[in-house]
Amino acid sequence: MNDPLSSPEFLRDPYPFYDELRAAGPVRRMATGSGGRAGYLVTGYAEAKAAFTEPGLSKDTARFFAGRSSGRDLHPAVARTMLATDPPDHTRLRRLATKAFTTGAVGRLRPYIRQTAERLLDEFPESGEADLVAGLAVPLPVTVICQLLGVPEGDRERVRGWSDELFAAGQPQRIDAASHAVAGYMADLVEAKRRTPDDGLLSGLVTARDDGDRLDEDELVSLAVLLLIAGHETTTNFIGNAVLALLRHPALLDRVRTEPGLLNGVLEELLRYDSPVGLATFRFSTRPVTLGGTDIPAGVPVLISPGAANRDPARYPAPERPDPERGAKGHLAFGHGIHRCLGAPLALAEAEIALHALLTRFPGLRLAVPADGLRWRRTRLMRGLEALPVCTG
Repeated sequence: MNDPLSSPEFLRDPYPFYDELRAAGPVRRMATGSGGRAGYLVTGYAEAKAAFTEPGLSKDTARFFAGRSSGRDLHPAVARTMLATDPPDHTRLRRLATKAFTTGAVGRLRPYIRQTAERLLDEFPESGEADLVAGLAVPLPVTVICQLLGVPEGDRERVRGWSDELFAAGQPQRIDAASHAVAGYMADLVEAKRRTPDDGLLSGLVTARDDGDRLDEDELVSLAVLLLIAGHETTTNFIGNAVLALLRHPALLDRVRTEPGLLNGVLEELLRYDSPVGLATFRFSTRPVTLGGTDIPAGVPVLISPGAANRDPARYPAPERPDPERGAKGHLAFGHGIHRCLGAPLALAEAEIALHALLTRFPGLRLAVPADGLRWRRTRLMRGLEALPVCTG
């Protein structure tokens, strides 16, 4: 069985595929991974929201692959992150990690985020061409999460490279090699923070306690890897996709420029319109489950697509059009339920600060190439640009 989710056409523009599939049924049996393994893809909004909280769907990959060979060599710190656990393990790990991403904690970061965004934009020409992905969308969230974790500046480019490799669609050997590289690096960094503590997030996790509980060594490394990767991958794609959407819809861009107070609501709508996460991470059925009238047997993969669900016309009329009046806060770009993205407040703060600074600094910003010539990253899970060439004046 071929895997259409890894085809060049899908990676370039998944929405026609999602629309066609959803029209045939919001939950469909199909190939869902490398090797052609059969499973189910959820593309309807109501069905996706239900699936996110369905107790018959598990994220425990170790349980799914127990007794069978996956043919992979992912490092356990990558294969067994908090995202790949169920309660009560997930509840415990999330409780220990969540303190770093409270509204108050993110609020205290805003001056640093703003300073970093302004410094990055200082490198853009006043009138000329720049790559918005390489110049802003990548380095801003990378700098912020590396600063939080205490990753030295000289190591940040390597860390970003490993993270890119982890999302290389259809290239399992590259993904596996990157998983060992980034896990080994974070294990060394955890040990360094244990020897020489500082006031950063990673040092805090080393000593984190809750009702006498604390993270063991494997959990520490795994959580550090997860925060590092999830802390910038989604936001990088979010910023790039949001800027592209605004540049492709001049009337909306003009409104955001003239009514800055709209930006926060517009960002929620842009998350819905072109979700930075196309497919949520792996789930499988632990018992027979019915979603959207489709009976799913036990023991098969189930993929939920926030990208498709957020374009479901049954939930959002004219979903192919970004509408600032829509009120899109129910979107599923950050997931839903107990696995909803822990870093969502940080991602929203980074995107809001970055776009406000960008549009204030460069009121004449426009695309430097035709939109249909843009290159998209080769990853099924994420939806993001490889580059976004813009003219600044």
